[in-house]
Amino acid sequence: MSTATVTPPGLHEALHRLLAERWTCRQFLPEQVPRNTIEQVLALAQRTPSWCNTQPWHVTITEGAATDRMRTQLLEHLQDNPGRPDFPFPTQYTGVYQERRRECGKQLYTSLGIERGDHEGTVRQMLRNFELFDAPHVAIITTEADLGVYGAIDCGLYLNSFLLAAQSLGLAAAPQAALAGYSGFLRDHFGLPESRRVVVGVSFGYPDTAHPANGFRTTRANTGTAVTWHST
Repeated sequence: MSTATVTPPGLHEALHRLLAERWTCRQFLPEQVPRNTIEQVLALAQRTPSWCNTQPWHVTITEGAATDRMRTQLLEHLQDNPGRPDFPFPTQYTGVYQERRRECGKQLYTSLGIERGDHEGTVRQMLRNFELFDAPHVAIITTEADLGVYGAIDCGLYLNSFLLAAQSLGLAAAPQAALAGYSGFLRDHFGLPESRRVVVGVSFGYPDTAHPANGFRTTRANTGTAVTWHST
């Protein structure tokens, strides 16, 4: 008799739909998300697996005036301060990684009518990251410094759970490495311990589906480009 676990009907389809339909939102409506809805997102994300069950993530979330204050002060801060991420950003993009990055950028700029060589338009759109795309909420995900890269990996798993949980509840989100680039500011602004390392920020809320920045979807490579089989 087979001991294989039988997947409940519809579970695979539900996960497939969540993964297929999730997207990065780059323009939000101003409407606040009810606290109990955010708490549902957090409860789902808390089920994320982690190394030795350490659960290293801590999430700082803004709402109301706190979001506007953080947005305003971050924009002021970056005018005179270079970014200093806790985890090094990629040194370069080459080959297929550069191609995928360019494809995403081209889709975004085309949707917004920003032509190649439009430096002013490019900078303006880059700054939208720090305006949180007008999101009413932002989540800052941190790990403990002593846990090193594995704590960051666990937070990456948590991030994915957070994004899918938000999607399942009708919310949209934008995971942003750009925010993590100003980790020192975030620690000071939110009074985070020096031992916490900023992994990523997530702007979230209800999407403005009519905005052109939300009118495209990125592609995914087929599994053959990401998997190598060994059978003998």
